[in-house]
Amino acid sequence: MRTIIEGGFVASVDPVGTEHRAGHVVIDDGVITTVGAGPTAAEQREDAEIIDARGCLVTPGLINTHHHLYQWLTRGYAQDAILFDWLTALYPLWSRIDADLTRAGAAGAMAVLARSGCTTVGDHHYIFPKGSGDIVGAIVESAARVGVRLHATRGSMDLGASQGGLPPDFAVETTDAALRASEASVEQWHDASFGSLVHVAIAPCSPFSVTADLLREAAMLARSLDVRLHTHASETVEEDAYCAERFGKTPTQYLEDLGWLGDDVWMAHCVHLDERAIERYAATGTGVAHCPSSNGRLAAGIAPVRDLLRAGVPVGLGVDGAASNESGQLGIEIREAVLMNRLRTGADSFSVRDGLRVATMGGARVLGRDAEIGSLEPGKLADIAVWRVDGVEHAGILDPVAALGLGAMPPLHRLLVGGRAIVVDGELATAEEPIIADEVAAASRELAARL
Repeated sequence: MRTIIEGGFVASVDPVGTEHRAGHVVIDDGVITTVGAGPTAAEQREDAEIIDARGCLVTPGLINTHHHLYQWLTRGYAQDAILFDWLTALYPLWSRIDADLTRAGAAGAMAVLARSGCTTVGDHHYIFPKGSGDIVGAIVESAARVGVRLHATRGSMDLGASQGGLPPDFAVETTDAALRASEASVEQWHDASFGSLVHVAIAPCSPFSVTADLLREAAMLARSLDVRLHTHASETVEEDAYCAERFGKTPTQYLEDLGWLGDDVWMAHCVHLDERAIERYAATGTGVAHCPSSNGRLAAGIAPVRDLLRAGVPVGLGVDGAASNESGQLGIEIREAVLMNRLRTGADSFSVRDGLRVATMGGARVLGRDAEIGSLEPGKLADIAVWRVDGVEHAGILDPVAALGLGAMPPLHRLLVGGRAIVVDGELATAEEPIIADEVAAASRELAARL
């Protein structure tokens, strides 16, 4: 029941950024017990599994704070569209989704996330066609199959096109139905215990697909159930214009008036926040999921991450839906975050260690689990990525953290979730990748045929 990772460059991402050029991590029963320099003591090594990490970078497992797993089945569509046009093109297809198709898509998406260093997956599913089955349950099943930690959200839309919303009427639920189903998902799947593999949050989709009544009631429901809240906010200039025209407010003002700022809330994107909005996020502890590749793919802009961090706002990293980020890999988002934020605010404004912290401890703060995951410290869960940096792509690099934050994404030697090996030498160890790939291809064809 003891595992020792030894000999690698250990980037702990603890509060003071402790690093060991040749260090060790000791794991007992899925929990980190020791992190230090040099080899472990002889008495610790007895009967332990030793993972030789020489030539490797050892980091906390990466935390994905925003995704739409079902979109793994709809990659490559509307390739040159901005957000609103992209959504309009894809809503008719997504409205044919069901639990079986979602199960396949989620497994594919999470397999790729795991292979890119991700140990905790945040998902935002908000389309629930009539008769589609237990979609949240299907996502939970796929997470267990791959072996990752899941933060599922039960999303919803109740503002169809006939009421001035963006989605077609056939893709939305009634307000009452969405609230009942959200409560049922929390009661069935949410586990708040230490080390839990499944958390559930409540997540109406966005200001342009949800009524004020649903936003207000969902916030009250989540707080009565003691779970977190999630939605999209300030993603595009078009969203700003929509909120100004329809509500006479910015997205931040509108959401705050409905009870949607707080340390139990995190928002996706937040590209177009003004100084006042950043102040309100900081004052209330509202978190942000930064999704650089998706924001680039949809030409939404570059989020003001440096300003958010300087203000004290919790910021995590997100892949976003695979239909707006066809890679689906979380590891490469560290490099994307570093490069994009330097484009916005300068070469010295966002370091590779800033990128790693956002991808780990930042995400843990955003999801409210910073006491459990996000850093390599005694007492925390053994969610750990061991990256090879001695191959042809990175051999000789001065700084192993720069291999992850500026170079090509390193291959994984190991990925552990609660001490369990999920990826071994770059391959998924918990399920057969070719089988998952075949299931994804079949499900994609089936969904396209339904349209």
